[in-house]
Amino acid sequence: MKIITTTDSLAKFCKKAKSAPFIALDTEFMRERTFYSQLCLIQMATPDDEAILDPLAKGIDLSPFLALLADKKLEKVMHAARQDMEIFYKLINAVPTPIFDTQIAAMALGFGENVGYLALVKGRLAITLDKGARFTDWARRPLSDSQLSYALGDVTHLRDLYPGMCRELNAKNRMDWVREEMETMMDVRLYDFDPEQAWKRLKPRMFRQDYLAALKAAAAWRESEAQTKDVPRGRILKDDGLYVIAQRKPKNVKELADVRGIPGGFANRKTAVNLIDDVQKAIANSASYAPEATRAKQMPPGLGPSVDMLKTLLRLKTEYVDIAPRLIANVSDLTELAAFGEKANVRALKGWRREVFGEDALKMLNGEISLTLKDKKVVAVSCVPHTE
Repeated sequence: MKIITTTDSLAKFCKKAKSAPFIALDTEFMRERTFYSQLCLIQMATPDDEAILDPLAKGIDLSPFLALLADKKLEKVMHAARQDMEIFYKLINAVPTPIFDTQIAAMALGFGENVGYLALVKGRLAITLDKGARFTDWARRPLSDSQLSYALGDVTHLRDLYPGMCRELNAKNRMDWVREEMETMMDVRLYDFDPEQAWKRLKPRMFRQDYLAALKAAAAWRESEAQTKDVPRGRILKDDGLYVIAQRKPKNVKELADVRGIPGGFANRKTAVNLIDDVQKAIANSASYAPEATRAKQMPPGLGPSVDMLKTLLRLKTEYVDIAPRLIANVSDLTELAAFGEKANVRALKGWRREVFGEDALKMLNGEISLTLKDKKVVAVSCVPHTE
């Protein structure tokens, strides 16, 4: 087992990996007590080499690995890559591309929604993995051989999965489906913790301009505090506290201390004054500062049966082509489709999804097809009379 703890050995591995067709990647990290993930291990595997990189090793320079991440010619293979991408984004201040996420690929190959790594390895490689080390304190040193072997297995099996999944996706003409789905992961807004955008994580309870301005300012203050202190957001102030502050709009420390739901002693913190100032400035400039928060679309009553029919049709269509339903639409999409038909702004009516499901969904909503039982199976049948 190759454990990389020096810059020289990392540079040698990365020089060789640069010419590989792909590299499988995974990370082990800790985040229970911090805002940012504490990177503890990086596992790497190319078709003919594998290693564990210890980013906590004294004096190690990660630059050779960061160059690999930034290499747009090298495919990075990961499973359920969102958290790994967040870590890598912070390292290179950019989204590493190109990416191949085996969880998304598995949905396009009929493995169900959000298939786990264990299930995928067992289903495609017939290997049962032992996940007993998953709750390891990865920041601790030294790590045992069994812990390191467990960590390395996350990329060696990934390396074995990738070629076969690519062949099958190409044979079924579904690689473009997977690439399209992975495009959403390239959005930097998923990984860039801009304090001024922190309000988007919340669900406004009012839509008055002054309330929205105060909520945005309070969320930005909390985000900055959490980042500066590197602690979870909830350690600074819970979401409920932000909502109440936006509603009550305290003008001084005493008013802040009287706000219901604010922890005892919170108003006495030195930075609480900054929170009050930020909120009051935001309110004074609410016309330009308040975000444009939109209310949830008002749906017509009685959509339940239509949505249920669409769910059944979606399951029928996706089982026929052997893909996960979520790759086509979620419940929110189906509800909007039931409410607005052709005018619905959902991906189920675009591209290949429309061909697989969208067209028939519109026909069902228009009464042109229906579902019935035939030989104990649900099938779609035309309701349009034949004309000669």
